[in-house]
Amino acid sequence: MASSFKASPASRFYDDHAQRLFEQYQSISFDLIHGEWLHHLSSQPGLALDVGAGSGRDAEALAKRGWQVIAVEPADRLRGLGQAHTVGDDISWLNDTLPSLNLVRHLSQRFQLILVSAVWMHLDHDEQQRALRVLSSLLAPGGILVITCREGPSCDERQFQAVNLSALEHWAQNLALLPIQTSHNDDQLGRDRIAWHLRVFKLPDDGSGALPTLRHIIVNDDKASSYKLGLLRTLTRLADSAPGIVISRTEEWVTVPLGAVGLFWLKLYRPLVIDHQLRQAPGNRGYGFAKDDFYRLKLVSPHDLRIGSPFYDPRVAATVMRAIRDACLTILKMPTHFTTWPGSQRPIFDGNSQSLRIREQAIRLDSDTLASFGTYSIPTQLWDSMSRYACWLEPAIVHEWVQLMQRYDANYDIGKLHQALQWQESRRDTQQVRLLMNQRLKDPTPLPCVWSQNDLHHWAYAVDHCFPWSRWNNNDLWNLLPTTEKVNQAKSDRLPSASVMQNARQDILQWWRYLDDDRSIRQQFRDEAAVALPLANSKASLDMLFDSVLLQRQRLKANQQLAEWMGIAQ
Repeated sequence: MASSFKASPASRFYDDHAQRLFEQYQSISFDLIHGEWLHHLSSQPGLALDVGAGSGRDAEALAKRGWQVIAVEPADRLRGLGQAHTVGDDISWLNDTLPSLNLVRHLSQRFQLILVSAVWMHLDHDEQQRALRVLSSLLAPGGILVITCREGPSCDERQFQAVNLSALEHWAQNLALLPIQTSHNDDQLGRDRIAWHLRVFKLPDDGSGALPTLRHIIVNDDKASSYKLGLLRTLTRLADSAPGIVISRTEEWVTVPLGAVGLFWLKLYRPLVIDHQLRQAPGNRGYGFAKDDFYRLKLVSPHDLRIGSPFYDPRVAATVMRAIRDACLTILKMPTHFTTWPGSQRPIFDGNSQSLRIREQAIRLDSDTLASFGTYSIPTQLWDSMSRYACWLEPAIVHEWVQLMQRYDANYDIGKLHQALQWQESRRDTQQVRLLMNQRLKDPTPLPCVWSQNDLHHWAYAVDHCFPWSRWNNNDLWNLLPTTEKVNQAKSDRLPSASVMQNARQDILQWWRYLDDDRSIRQQFRDEAAVALPLANSKASLDMLFDSVLLQRQRLKANQQLAEWMGIAQ
C-alpha cells in the first residue's frame, strides 16, 4: 500500500495519482497479497496498526476479521479516499509519518499487529533503523510486525531507497524481535523486474522492562512513608484519565504540568489525612505538604479538585493554589528524589518547579494554570505502561498501600483503609447535563436520542455515559449524552461499537454544538475534552473531538477488553 513518508516528490506522487492508485490497490485482494503470513495472527483479534494504509484495503480486511485498526496515511487525497471507503468499520485514520510516528506514539498504545506494507523502500538507511526502533516500541507482548518491501526499479518519479535485509534482521535482533517468517515473491501485478520481500517479527515479551520496574516500586522498594505509592498512583491516574495533559513527548520522556501531579496528589491524600486521620508514615511527625492551606481543603468539595475546575471565590482559589504548590514541592523533594531505578541511586522521575506568585483571584485549573507550577517528566516507557495497564496497576498500588498503613497501626480496619483510598471522583454525576437538557427541551426543535434518533420531547429521557462509568470514571460534558430511558437501560455498561458511534456521529455533534454555543460552559466543555481525549486540544473542531473520542473508544476496548454494544434492534 502507499507509504508513510516525509514530504518529497514521492509524497506528491501519491496525492497527484490518488484515484488511479486507489483503484490499483483495490484491484488485488488482501488475501492474495498477505495470505502467506496470516496464520501468525492471534485467534483473538486485537488492536492493529496499518502504516501506509493507502486505499484502506488492508485496514478494511482486518476490521472485517474483528480487528480494531488505526490506519496511518500521510497522503491527504489518498487518505480521504480510503477513509470514505471504510466508513462504518472500526478504523481510525491518522495523518502521520515514519520514522517518528509522533501521533501514534502519543496514543500510548501497544498493538498486537503492525503492518508496514510497501513502505520500507521509501525510507533511507538511517530512517529504516529508527523506524524499526519506533515500531518495536509500539508492539504488544506477543505482537507481530509484518514488513513488505519492493525490489526493483521505479517506473515513475518515485525514488526508492535500497533495503539491506541483513541490516534489518540485525537491528531486529538487537531489539529482541524474533524472526518468524521470510519470503521472496514475484509482483502480483505482473510487472517486470519487480519482486517483493516479506519479513515477519514477533515480540516475545514487552522488551522494555517497564512493568518489572513498576512492580519493583510497588512491592519491593523500601518505603519510609506512603509517598512513593502516592506518586505512582498519581502518575498512573494521570496517564489513564488525562492523556491530553501531556506537554511534550520524546522517545525518552513524557512531560506533564507539575501542577497536575500536585492536584492529583491532593485528591489522594485529602481523604486519608483530613477525613480519616490515617497515618502515612511511622511515628507522629507531620507531612511536608500538609500545611494550613491543605487542611482548609476540608471546606472544598473533593469533586472540585479536578483538572478544568473553576474557583471564583478569590480566597478559596488562593488556598487551592497554595496547597497545590506545597504538594509539588514535597513531591520533588521526597518521592521524586528517592524513587530510583532498581540497583542504583539514579532517580526514575524528574521535575522542575518555577517561582509562582499566588494572588487572591479567580482561577481555573486548566493546563496552563497547572503548568505555571513547573514541569514533571516521566520515562516514556513507564508512562505508556501506566496508561495501558492502569486497570491492573492501580489495584496493586492500593493493596500495597493498605498493607503499609496497617504496619503503621495494626488497629486500622481494612475496610476503612480501602474506603479512604477510593478515588474521590468515583461518583456518577449527571446533574449538570440534566439541567442543560431540561433547558434545551424548552425549545420545540427536536432533540434526538443519540442512539435511537427518537425526539426526547416525546420520550422519557436519561443521561448516558457514552463510555461506561463502571469501567472509566468520567463525568465530562462530552461523555454525557441525551438518550431515552429505554435505550440507556439497553446499553447498560457496555461500550458502543465503532459502527454505533459512526451512526450517532451527527446527533452527538448536534448536542455538542449546543454545549459549545453556551458561553457559560463552553470553556469547561473544551478543557475537559482536551485533557481526557488523546490528540485533542481546546481549539479543535467538534469533528476533530469526535475523532479523538473514537480513538479513546479503541483505547478503552484494547486496554480493558470491554463488552461492546451493537445498538438497538431495528
